[in-house]
Amino acid sequence: MDKNFVFTVQSTRLDEHYRPAENTRTTTNFANLARGPRRQENLRDALRMINNRFNALMPWDNATANRYSVDLEIVSVDIDVQGDGHFFPTIEVLKTNINDHKTGKCIEGLVGNNFSSYVRDYDFSVLLPDYNKGRASFAVPDDFGELHGRIFKCFVASDCYAENFSKPPVICVSVSDSKTYQRTDNEHPILGVEYQPNETSLTEQYFHKMGLQVRYFMPPNSVAPLAFYYFGDLLNDYSNLELVATISTMETFQKIYRPEIYNANAVAGRRYQPSLKHGDHSITNIVYDREERSQLAVQQGHFAQEYFIKPYQAVLEQWTAHNA
Repeated sequence: MDKNFVFTVQSTRLDEHYRPAENTRTTTNFANLARGPRRQENLRDALRMINNRFNALMPWDNATANRYSVDLEIVSVDIDVQGDGHFFPTIEVLKTNINDHKTGKCIEGLVGNNFSSYVRDYDFSVLLPDYNKGRASFAVPDDFGELHGRIFKCFVASDCYAENFSKPPVICVSVSDSKTYQRTDNEHPILGVEYQPNETSLTEQYFHKMGLQVRYFMPPNSVAPLAFYYFGDLLNDYSNLELVATISTMETFQKIYRPEIYNANAVAGRRYQPSLKHGDHSITNIVYDREERSQLAVQQGHFAQEYFIKPYQAVLEQWTAHNA
């Protein structure tokens, strides 16, 4: 059923000169930074934070703490579900590349990191609220996330993915402020101390339908764990440089977007309950509008409904049922 699905990949450099394209999701974290009068300062400061964090995590043979820098690419994935040349913007992720200024080498990093999707906006900001209208308690449809998950797995298994990326994706996001996390005795030299949640979450279940497992680690000198979603073996499939590039990039973004958790002035304890109402935190000088981002998610969910879900509903339902 998916033989006619065609994917295309386009990459855009994310640097201080980046300006979002017209078809870029405006709720995407990096697009949000690249707007307004301080757009260039925002991007420059964020990239500096990423490079500083990278060098701090890779101190060996790096006495001046400036051996490495990270280049970022925005990877935009479009899908043609009928093979007729009409594409819909499906997924946006980030790819890291590491510059070793001592050896002069550029080392390929991981694809994934940040994750954005119009269909996910539709699921969480349109479908789920509509499904719960008039209900006495919150509920989730049985097939919630099925379509999105199958599209993602189809892309990762595609020739298009294999032609562009050498390893499976790793997505790194914030911990949930509705769960409690328990520190374990397991510690990785790069990923740091592992935490385990007290229960599963809707986000975990959603990513699981994308074929991804999750582990939670608090990297060295961090104040809160990060959620790492991955295929295969997170600890052995990726190099130290690849993992450090992901940590430094996504921890920087989280310090900007969720300073209550990731720029807190106290380190997560053995039993950790994240909170977006935590007042004892520092803020960066980078401008970010969290409220606007939530509002835009609804608008972009309706965009996906109008231009993807409704027009291709029959073929998508048939494809999903066939692959169930």
